[in-house]
Amino acid sequence: MLEFTNRFDRLDAHRLVDLEIPRAELLSALESLPSERRAALEAAAVRITSFHDRQKVAGWRFTDDDGSVLGQRVTPLDRVGIYVPGGKAAYPSSVLMNALPAKVAGVSEILMVVPTPGGDRNPLVLAAAALAGVDRVFAIGGAQAIGALAYGTQTIPQVDKIVGPGNAYVAAAKRQVFGRVGIDMIAGPSEILVICDGKTEPDWIAMDIFSQAEHDALAQSILMSPDTGFLDRVEASMSRLIDSLPRRDTVRASLVGRGALIEVESLEEACVLANRLAPEHLELSVEDPEALLGSIRHAGAVFLGRYSSESLGDYCAGPSHVLPTSGTARFSSPLGVYDFQKRTSILGVSRLGAQRLGRIAGTLARGEGLLAHALSAEYRLDNQ
Repeated sequence: MLEFTNRFDRLDAHRLVDLEIPRAELLSALESLPSERRAALEAAAVRITSFHDRQKVAGWRFTDDDGSVLGQRVTPLDRVGIYVPGGKAAYPSSVLMNALPAKVAGVSEILMVVPTPGGDRNPLVLAAAALAGVDRVFAIGGAQAIGALAYGTQTIPQVDKIVGPGNAYVAAAKRQVFGRVGIDMIAGPSEILVICDGKTEPDWIAMDIFSQAEHDALAQSILMSPDTGFLDRVEASMSRLIDSLPRRDTVRASLVGRGALIEVESLEEACVLANRLAPEHLELSVEDPEALLGSIRHAGAVFLGRYSSESLGDYCAGPSHVLPTSGTARFSSPLGVYDFQKRTSILGVSRLGAQRLGRIAGTLARGEGLLAHALSAEYRLDNQ
């Protein structure tokens, strides 16, 4: 940990314990925030918490007609680790989007790792950790941070699950430790697909496309519309606005490599293509988005209408912005409370139930050639 952290983050740490950021520093960062930023952070936290409160599920039981009790118990994980990127940019929003669902789920202890290149500790990230109730924060990142969370060290305890986005090395590390610990998903570059009927302000759509392209040169930004003239107007907006962006070089690289303005025959055809792409973010910037929503089967998050910009979902709308990428929305879901809970089956078989179930189990076990299984069930029959 020390060797790689010192090398890659240009630090000079001699003990791993020196890389733990004290709670007092987190609270100080929160107290020192400009009032406008603190208010925005707190407002986002309230909305994220409120949304995820609605995801909580309780256990359940029912009694069978023979008196047997069956059910499911839902319990939170004991300890989770949150990875927060800290290389090319700082992401206090990722702190809130990962930690608050875990808090709502009832996780006992939340650890956070965040790289601090050159020793630069972003105060907004630390403030978000304090606000979200993160228990311990370590100034480490990269694949080595994932390894520390998965296997534990003398300083960093092993966690039960690792969540949060990172670069390709972090994603590869999460893939390798899966099984030793749980993970949320293997996150790829960010994606947006905008389906527009041609009646939204072109500058709005251009900036929606830029909002993903500025993440990374590998980010994917696509606009589909049946209106050729609208595509031309958006392209003109992009040409006019791009030089105003501090990260314009990244935006250009992303758009050249993975950007597209696509003419489709109809909005319905665009929905068919959207299901094939299964995008991370899908904007339905049309007059009646509800009419199209029923045709969408695969997307990480769907933004309905002209005023639902994807950036609102990134920061403060409510749902977590940790979403499936690279087509994995075909089979996976956004990060939520359910990612920090596990379910345990409950079986309380009555004496009468053992008579009925014992004969069924015995027959099936003998069919599988597992005699001990059969006898274990049959020993409890009254006629044995």
